[in-house]
Amino acid sequence: MSTQTILKVHPADNVLVALTNLPKDTKVSYEGQDYIIQENVKAKHKFATTDLQPGDSITMYGVLVGKAQQPIKKGGLISTTNVKHAANDFTIGKRHTEWVQPDIARFKGRTFNGYHRADGSVGTANYWVVVPMVFCENRNLDVLQQALVTDLGYGRNRTYQRQSQQLVQLYKSGKSIEQILSADLEADYQNNANQRLFPNVDGIKFLTHDGGCGGTRQDAQALCGLLAGYITHPNVAGATVLSLGCQNAQVSMLEEEIKKRSPEFSKPMYILEQQKVGTESAFLSEAIKQTFAGLILANQQHRQPAPLSKLCIGLECGGSDGFSGISANPAIGYTSDLLVAMGGSVILSEFPELCGVEQNLSDRCVDTATAERFSHLMHTYNDRAKAVGSGFDMNPSPGNIRDGLITDAIKSAGAAKKGGTSPVTDVLDYPEKVTKPGLNLLCTPGNDVESTSAEVAAGANIVLFTTGLGTPTGNPVTPVVKIATNTALFERMRDIIDINTGTIVEGAETIKQAGERILDYVIDVASGETQVAAVRHVQDDFIPWKRGVSL
Repeated sequence: MSTQTILKVHPADNVLVALTNLPKDTKVSYEGQDYIIQENVKAKHKFATTDLQPGDSITMYGVLVGKAQQPIKKGGLISTTNVKHAANDFTIGKRHTEWVQPDIARFKGRTFNGYHRADGSVGTANYWVVVPMVFCENRNLDVLQQALVTDLGYGRNRTYQRQSQQLVQLYKSGKSIEQILSADLEADYQNNANQRLFPNVDGIKFLTHDGGCGGTRQDAQALCGLLAGYITHPNVAGATVLSLGCQNAQVSMLEEEIKKRSPEFSKPMYILEQQKVGTESAFLSEAIKQTFAGLILANQQHRQPAPLSKLCIGLECGGSDGFSGISANPAIGYTSDLLVAMGGSVILSEFPELCGVEQNLSDRCVDTATAERFSHLMHTYNDRAKAVGSGFDMNPSPGNIRDGLITDAIKSAGAAKKGGTSPVTDVLDYPEKVTKPGLNLLCTPGNDVESTSAEVAAGANIVLFTTGLGTPTGNPVTPVVKIATNTALFERMRDIIDINTGTIVEGAETIKQAGERILDYVIDVASGETQVAAVRHVQDDFIPWKRGVSL
């Protein structure tokens, strides 16, 4: 195992990354150069390799990531106090689509067992979805969930009712507040998987949201596109759609969006309009009966072998840290390249987190029209943010900054590593669907759940989600594989993390080895042989993006 304490990510960089805490006055060496640490530098943070003056460029990952605001000594900490965000603009230049494909010999002939759909797609799971056209129907979804989920054997979650009962007993017995706070409490784990009435159906998912009416017509159209993405998704067997009747997001709009994505759509879909049916009891009774009938049909589906080219992987990061761009992100970037080389599809989203690396991505677009669309979407999005007093430079969260991502460009340069090195075959606007194999860029916010929700609507049947700080994010219909950037996080939050890539930082594993290990794990998840933490915990996060400003 390597004992290296610092790292230069790119030869052109003028900062070094601390892999461990470096106290003030520590002497460190890298490639023959000695550095005296000028102040305490925590692991994941950076220090200057040379004296810097106000206005000097800060370079990391080989790109401009900031400008010095104060004099910074060689060995001095790079912080929000002395550095501000800066990034180079980009132009539509020459195409640079040549790339060195990874060796895929180890995966030649590999398959996964999935659900084959009539449109040629293959699901990694088999869900039934219940979709409201407007927030007014959310309460009815709650009633359906209570009526169907537990009795059909889908009540799978950790519950804490026993703990509240224990606290009541402690209080009644006269225990003090201190005794109550120090008590060891037990949690129940409810698991009815073996009691499923429909063993081939992974679950019934309820896509509640706060849209459908009261916003702009464009919001309603985008919502219908997103919902259509879920209904036509390969991991979905069919849908129950509940409409009030008078909302902006009309059923006809949803049907139009479904046809765009699946012209020969043939899945079972039951549509009920409350204002036509009449009484609540009649409406809900009909919804329960039709959903039950749909589950009978969905249960007739079985897993069958499929080539890895049928995988579409969403690439996501959240709760990122200073190791994200060094370990987990480049690791799934290698996984991405492996899949692309085998004819599969990958999705890189979160456009505010591509700020500063646009030139590289633009140059990798397969043709000028694709590069121009990327440029248009990036500039339009950033301009909208600036118009309300924000901008991409305001993207990093307090947690990001605390753990070393002090500018958006630093965060972006590391985040873009998720996309590997392959050419960009297509650029999609929200909430469009992937139609081409290869690397697809999808315009979404950096918000974890909004972006993941959109990647799934675009067709991702697996999502690889890297995190340095820890986040439970999941999705109703697609397994979200949580990947830790550092071993400390993996050990601390093992109940919500699936894979550790802190091994890369520690020198125990290369990026290539980690990328291949991740793909092996993906194949097991796609085949239903391994269940990710977010699925075990029923972490069904779903947030549509209103096309306002969300970073």
